[in-house]
Parts: sequence; C-alpha cells; structure tokens
Amino acid sequence: MVSVPTTVYTKPHVETPNPQPKAGQHPAGRQMVTRTAAQGGERAQMAARSINSPYTGRMRRSATPPLASGLLTDVGRQRSINQDAGLILDLPRGGLFAVADGMGGHAAGELAANLALDTLGSSFMNGRGAAPERLAEAVQEANLAVLRSAVGEYVGMGTTLVAMVIDRAAALIAHVGDSRAYLLRGGELHRLTEDHSWVAEQVRLGHLTEDEARNHQWRSVVSNALGGEERVRLELYGLPLRQGDRLLLCSDGLSGVIEEAELYAVMAGQPDPDVAVRQLIDLSNAEGGPDNITAIVIDIEQTGRLPGYPLPVRQNEGPLYVDMLLNSRRGNSPVTYLALVLVYFVLMGLVLYPQHRTAIGIVGLGLLTALLLGMQIWNRLHRSKEMLPNLGSYVPRPQPGSAADSNPLTMRLEERQTQIRPADAARSRE
Repeated sequence: MVSVPTTVYTKPHVETPNPQPKAGQHPAGRQMVTRTAAQGGERAQMAARSINSPYTGRMRRSATPPLASGLLTDVGRQRSINQDAGLILDLPRGGLFAVADGMGGHAAGELAANLALDTLGSSFMNGRGAAPERLAEAVQEANLAVLRSAVGEYVGMGTTLVAMVIDRAAALIAHVGDSRAYLLRGGELHRLTEDHSWVAEQVRLGHLTEDEARNHQWRSVVSNALGGEERVRLELYGLPLRQGDRLLLCSDGLSGVIEEAELYAVMAGQPDPDVAVRQLIDLSNAEGGPDNITAIVIDIEQTGRLPGYPLPVRQNEGPLYVDMLLNSRRGNSPVTYLALVLVYFVLMGLVLYPQHRTAIGIVGLGLLTALLLGMQIWNRLHRSKEMLPNLGSYVPRPQPGSAADSNPLTMRLEERQTQIRPADAARSRE
C-alpha cells in the first residue's frame, strides 16, 4: 500500500479545447517567450509575442562560451491557456535558462510561472557572490514572489521550476517540481533531474514502472513547487561541460508525453536548436498535446576553463531547504570545523606552553597550510570528475543496415528499439 503525500500540488489534465484563433494568430497558440537583461542591473523584462508562422523561432548566442539555443512554448491541443513560461538571459560568461510550469487555475498558473521567471532573472542579475549561491538565492526570491502574490483569486497558485546557469565550462542546475533537464553527450541521453512527484516516488520505491507512471491518474500530482512555503526546497548541483554537449530543459508537457527514444531522435538528429524545439513540440502535439509544452535546447559550441568555485554536488536525499544548501556552501563544512579546531588547539598550546610557542606556532601553521592545500587539491580533482546523476540514460540500438544507422531521427518513424539503462528503481532516497 502506498500513501499520498500530505502536501501536493495538482495540475489539471484537460481544460476546454482551444478556441478559434484570432486574426493573425497561429492556431496552435505557439509563442516565443524571451527575456533579456536590462542595462544598469534593472529588473529583467519579459517580451512575449504570438507567432504568425508555426516555424518562427529565435536562436541566441553569447560570447563566452559560444552558445546556441532555441526556445519555444506552445499551448498544446487540449488547453485554452498557456501556463508554461521560458527564460533565456544572456550573461557575460554564459547564460541563464529556465522553464516554469504554473498551476492553480487559468490566470493563477500563468501568473505564477511568469512571476517566478521574472523574479529569478532579476534576482540572479542583481545578486552577489558565486553563481551557485546566487542561483539558490534567486530561486528562493522567486518562491517568495509567488507565495506573497497568492492572495484572493490566486490562492493556491504555484509553479515548477528547472533553471540552469552556464558559467564558462560548468552548468549549474536548480530544480523544483517535475520539469526536467537532459544532457546529450557522446551519443547518450542522460536525465539530469529527478521529478518531485508522487508517481516518481513510487517508481523509485519500485511500486510503479516508468510506463505505468506515464499513464497513471496521479501523474500530475507534484510534491514540491514554488509558492508552497516560506523556504523553498530545491536540488542544486553542477557538472563540467564539454564541447559538443547539448542540453534540454522542458516542462512535463513534453517529457511526460513522448518517450526518451523520441527525445533522443530529435536531440541527436537535428543540429539546429531552433528547429529542434519545434520538432519536439510537434511530436508532443502529435500525441494529443494534453498539456502546455515548453522546450529549451542549448548547444555548447566551445568551453572555457572551469570556474574557480567548487561545483555543488547532488545530494541523494532529494530536495533540501534553501538555507541548508546555502549554509553548506558558505563554509559550514567538516573541513571548516576541522580548521577551527586546529586553530583552537594551537592557541591553547600557545597559552599553556609559552616557552614552546615558536615550535607550536610552526607546527600549527604547517598543519593549517597542509589542510588548506589539500582542500584546494581536492576541489580541483572533484571539479574535473564526471558528476552525472545516476537517474537513467538512453542509448539507441539501431537495426544493422537500417536508415537509423545514419539518421537517428528516423528511429521514431520506424521502430522504437531502445536500450534503456534506468537507475535502480528500488533505490530510495537515503
């Protein structure tokens, strides 16, 4: 027997069909939502417009490292309002990318998603410190903005969030809810995030399979979202990037509808990120388009050096409160406590044995120097390691001699032959 979580956020499955399009509006309700940073550190501004052509997109490039990205959001086939939102924000050494999937009714979900991304962008741009801390603080600010606006007719609104900061040769991922991030590297599609949802928990416990979870009646019940409580719970971690990496951020209107074989086919078969997002959304709509759909594809064309700060490590226990994450990043670590203990004993030795203060000082300084050097070496080695989460990956297995050998995109059109290497379904959070 399984239990239902006490705090959940439910996204409705079906709303009224799309109304007849207005003059000049594309029938699919497709929108391109882009945001750029305002000059002088002012609040990031949103520019949203309807697209007349179904294949009108936009590719954005930044200088360090060179990035190419495509963003598209679509209302789907069975919704009348698009409660998804997407964010692309150019940064001096990379970019900030995010997808939010709002919930809480017609106007409330749309407001929550857009408010969260507006606040995320402006808070990150105006923040101080290293990028991981700024990203966590920006997610918390977005959480408070949604929570404090949930009054009157907007009571109960919330939104999922998956955000990614590209900082030189590193990607930082912040995750709340069931929107997802993927990485295509070396012919393999890796899932980078673990859903904060009831069905995902049952899959981890071995009570449901991936296929059963995809069609379960409670698949839209998420256990974590922005706007639920004062302190946000999130997952935050980083990974080194390589030249040629391709990243995907998407709402569950995409990942919950099409299979990873189809995601791989488009991600590996379409070199243009702008066209890739259109094809992904078309695939979801071809399966009925039951939900709003948002996708961001990011290509890493070149990489620089890793940033100087240590990349945050993904915690197996799942989402943590933001203050716990920040405390662990700001020095409340075993190494810090060990250094403080060492300094304490050195000072005590100087007080108790003043006649040996020279020797005590030399030994203490040597031990402290060795500790700090060891920590720096460990951080460098740790940053260079592969830190991909063990959440499952997809590898194609084309038929010998078939067209799929040369064009991965045809796999979806012929046979869905997969070699799935999922994470251990029985593994529970420690």
